[in-house]
Amino acid sequence: MSQAPKYLTGDSAAINEFLDKFDVFLLDCDGVLWSGDHVFEGIVETLEMLRSRGKRVVFVTNNSTKDRPAYQLKLTNLGIPSNVEEIFGSSYSAAIYISRILKLPAPKNKVFIIGESGMESELRAEGVPFIGGTDPALRRDITPEDFKKLSDGSLLDPDVGIVLVGLDFHINYLKLSIAYQYLRRGAKFIATNLDNLLPTGETFFPGAGSISIPLVNMTGQTPLTLGKPSQAMMDAIEGKFHLDRARTCMVGDRLNTDIQFGVEGKLGGTLHVLTGVHKREDWEAENAVAVPAYYADKLSDLRGATS
Repeated sequence: MSQAPKYLTGDSAAINEFLDKFDVFLLDCDGVLWSGDHVFEGIVETLEMLRSRGKRVVFVTNNSTKDRPAYQLKLTNLGIPSNVEEIFGSSYSAAIYISRILKLPAPKNKVFIIGESGMESELRAEGVPFIGGTDPALRRDITPEDFKKLSDGSLLDPDVGIVLVGLDFHINYLKLSIAYQYLRRGAKFIATNLDNLLPTGETFFPGAGSISIPLVNMTGQTPLTLGKPSQAMMDAIEGKFHLDRARTCMVGDRLNTDIQFGVEGKLGGTLHVLTGVHKREDWEAENAVAVPAYYADKLSDLRGATS
């Protein structure tokens, strides 16, 4: 393991030194600010403290089911002050990449979505045509007629050039079959994120990465990922906020998304909080995917700084 992370909880001098190193804090949400609908104690006050010290806060989430206005509404309903421009989600990242970087020539620039309405909204805002997603016609069992039409291509839209996969609460065999047929005909394979688990309440559920795995197995392809730890997302964040990476810290609860995101992005620091998926023993292991520079029991421990 590389140099041992510095433990901040209860050490006001270390917390002050930590805070003085950074101007921008990229904050994961699930597992850092809340779990399910439960906001961790002291979160609002901690964010107020960071802002009062002149720090910029950016909410960086791999949640693909909500667009930025919907995510801001969630923050507001949980009592966490924010504005839309402080929110950077994986669906927004994917929409930016597809519209401004990939820029497939029309008409072969249509996207087939496996996912929820947040993905649709962000693509719509960027002027990207799409099908699939929340279309109720796809929320059904596959039929013998579907098999026939997928085989001869008559059920497929010839303008689809991209398959975009995120968390889909209505995933089924029909959607996977359609996506596979597009991919085997040459469509680009993109995923909003590859989180294997979704923390909700006191337990976990399948995450967006679990949705794309069947297509990975079918095609042998690895999707281009636009959520953490993808550096395509980091580049987009840097471009939007014009941040200095050396003065930026990534805060998260997962080693394989949040901490790896910050380490590979060569940020000035990473802070691991122990309120979510991964614990101290995970980065102490010899095969740890990433090791944070700092760790704390919970984000609100940063309030232990002296003013």
